[in-house]
Amino acid sequence: MPRSRRTQISIEDTPYYHCCSRVVRRAFLCGNDSFSGKNYDHRRGWVESLIMKLERVFAIDVAAFAVMSNHLHVILRVDIDTANNWTDREVLLQWHQLFKGDDLTHRFVKGNLVTAEEISLLKHAVATYRSRLCDISWFMRCLNEPIARRANKEDNCTGRFWEGRFKSQALLDDAALLTCMAYVDLNPIRAKMADTPTQSDHTSIQLRIKAAIKGEQPKNLLPFNENERNANHKDIPFSVKDYLTLVAETGRIISNGKRGVMSEKSAELLTKMHIPSDNWLKLTTEFGQLFRGPVGTLDELTCYCEHLEKRRRHFSWCCQYLKAN
Repeated sequence: MPRSRRTQISIEDTPYYHCCSRVVRRAFLCGNDSFSGKNYDHRRGWVESLIMKLERVFAIDVAAFAVMSNHLHVILRVDIDTANNWTDREVLLQWHQLFKGDDLTHRFVKGNLVTAEEISLLKHAVATYRSRLCDISWFMRCLNEPIARRANKEDNCTGRFWEGRFKSQALLDDAALLTCMAYVDLNPIRAKMADTPTQSDHTSIQLRIKAAIKGEQPKNLLPFNENERNANHKDIPFSVKDYLTLVAETGRIISNGKRGVMSEKSAELLTKMHIPSDNWLKLTTEFGQLFRGPVGTLDELTCYCEHLEKRRRHFSWCCQYLKAN
């Protein structure tokens, strides 16, 4: 039986979550549909544009994403601090970028006076919207629903477009984050949609490569920290150059279909994350099969389960693949 989302999210343990949505009825987000003879490649652009828009509205950062032919992956970081630091007016301005609001919220944003009786209603609305703007479920809802409506309209049909609720899993440590990001970024190569990360359209890795060529990082993606993680933990704790090298080398091995030798830099990054190098290829090609639930060390998984009052540590056997002894 599916678990409610509140039993899977524990910001106390981690702000990072890997989310995945899959379509139904043999529908396609991109590519050539052999059943209908149509090409839906343009829909990948819909999804990417909307992800970038939602990143600007929500107090949620996008660490990685990949839009595939019949599913999408996105790794999100919940930024509670940013949401809490927004003023009431800023919360409403953010919310109004996606939803109409009502007369009361618009009058407040414009600086018009509200009555004493309306203040409690306004405070309740602001608290509700503030909570939603740092909620993964609302982020995915605002991503999936517009795409479903637009695709159904284009297909001239009604009914469910997505398979069901999006799947989410907590990434409990830096090793889990690194592994999952590489798994997401390498999706097009594993699916034979691209030979290299540079050719992987509508993915975060392509955006990062293009920005790196200019010596920059994409503004709409969670940045890497070249040195040490900052005090607020608002960055990805590895070098962007090391990460791009690691993904490129792993992609080359997957594309060639045979084992290759990792560079010293890539090996150092894996060692720093305490990830067994012998397991790396398995992790990046079978992540979805190996980890059906939260990802991290056994100790972190134990804490996560305790905070969510889970009686059992499901999938604890998977921890052996992620950490070296």
